[in-house]
Amino acid sequence: MTRYRPPQPKSSAYITKSGHEALRQELRDLWITRREVTTALAAAAAEGDRSENAEYIYRKKQLREIDRRIRYLQKRLDELIVVDQPPTNQDQVFFGAWVELEDEAGECVTYRIVGPDEFNVEKGWISMDSPVGRALMRKHLDDEITVQRPAGRARYAITAIRYTENDS
Repeated sequence: MTRYRPPQPKSSAYITKSGHEALRQELRDLWITRREVTTALAAAAAEGDRSENAEYIYRKKQLREIDRRIRYLQKRLDELIVVDQPPTNQDQVFFGAWVELEDEAGECVTYRIVGPDEFNVEKGWISMDSPVGRALMRKHLDDEITVQRPAGRARYAITAIRYTENDS
């Protein structure tokens, strides 16, 4: 018997054009990888006793993981909404915005609001479903937000909003 886990809340269906293309490329690459794995699996199966064949067991597991990701991407790509135009009101924070925040200590950080399928902490891209992303949505320049973090509450002031990557 397993422990019950409630289903995850439905994530937002928005994605940038580059994020959508990256997911489509990942799907194409997975189909190529799947072909290679099935070839290796057939070779491992031909070796004989499958119950003690580590290569066969590994390839079966790898194939299950690839198939799971392919199923997810196929379903997800059909329901995604590609946002490739900036909003008409660029004085407010919406999907795709680069937002510069200043914390109480005076340190500045810049985040880009993207969909949950393309967030990347190293690039500073945060999901619109994240606590910071939700707090920023529909805010204006100079508005303050409060975000509950594991380390406690954090307050930020919005110091800049832009919708093009090269703006300063």
